[in-house]
Order: sequence, then structure tokens, then C-alpha cells
Amino acid sequence: MLQLNRLSRLGNQTIEGVLDEEDRQEMIESASAKIRELFDVLKIDHVNDHNTRDTPKRFAKMLVCETLDGRYSLPPKITEFENVGAFDGLIVTGPIELRSTCAHHLMPIHGSVYIGVLPSTNGKIIGLSKYDRIVHYFASRLQIQEELVRQIGDFVYEKTQPEGVAVRISAVHMCKTHRGIRASQASRMITTAYYGKFETDQAAKSDFLQECKALERF
Repeated sequence: MLQLNRLSRLGNQTIEGVLDEEDRQEMIESASAKIRELFDVLKIDHVNDHNTRDTPKRFAKMLVCETLDGRYSLPPKITEFENVGAFDGLIVTGPIELRSTCAHHLMPIHGSVYIGVLPSTNGKIIGLSKYDRIVHYFASRLQIQEELVRQIGDFVYEKTQPEGVAVRISAVHMCKTHRGIRASQASRMITTAYYGKFETDQAAKSDFLQECKALERF
């Protein structure tokens, strides 16, 4: 059974412990009931309308198993490799597809993530696909971009202990383009986070940003 103290974390944090299949089904059923109540308040017929008859259950399942899945799952396992060649050059990967949900209006955030790493010569490097999995893990919850960029950077830096880590996110927020001011789809937000050598070495920082721009053109 789900315990309330496991659900008391912030919306963009992982709950204490993970949900097993029974927990997930219980959460989906409970959420479905609440969404049906919301539909009643909004005068949406979820009983007779063939379009919305099963929407509360579908919506609840999407929230638990996709939109917020990162909150209820373990972080991705990191595949490490020995840095046999003592490589100390800049590694930049991206664009990594970003899909998340705004914590303020529950609207989609979509864009690109770029991660730069200066590996330690006597340390380890991680599998390239793991960066994508890390982004997906922290994006699969309610987010604001300023905190998401730090969560990704903190995780990579703490798990790999390189000489430096840089993270850049460029994203469109539908809470701005589809409501309120209804800004252009070209309106984006960019956030960056720097760790280790990237914080103090302006040349390393500039190299990272230059490579990000190069990757954007492909």
C-alpha cells in the first residue's frame, strides 16, 4: 500500500522508494477516480461521451507511467569504462531530446539538452547513451527549467567525478506559447549549469558553447 510519507516530496524529486506494479495500479485507480470528479466539476461527460468515456483512466495512466515516471523509478544505471587512454579532451553530446512538463501550468516543455564533460585522466567515462537516459529520468516529472538543468548536472558530476561538467538546455514552454501571452513557437528559454573546471576556465566554457552551436546546425 502507498504511504503518504512517500508522496510528500517536491514534484520534481524522486519519492522515497520506488513503486512496484501493485503500487502503480493502485495510484492509477486512485488518480482516475479524482480525474472523474474533476470532469464532473468541469461538466465533461465521461460516462456517455464516446470520446471521453475512458479518458480519466488513460490520463491517469499517462501521468503515472510516462509524465511522472521518473519520480517513481530508480535512476538509470551508469555503465562505466576505464579511461585507458587517459583522454582529457572535451566531450560534448547533443542535442538530446527533452520532453518534460511545467510544474506551474502542467503544460509541455520540449527542446534540446547538451552535456559537456572534461573526463579525469585517471577516472572513468560513461556510455554515451546514458546521458540521454539521465535527461529522460529527470525530465519525467513536473519541472522548471532552472532546476532541471542543475539536477542533470549534479547527477552527472556526482556519479562520474570528472574534471568538469557543463549542461545547456534550450526549450520551448507551452505555458508561454499556448496560454497567457501566446508567444511565438520560436520563443525559447536557455539555461546553463557549470561544474568544476567549467566554472573557472573561460576557454573551456567557450569551447563547450561553440560545440553546442555546431551541433545545433546538424
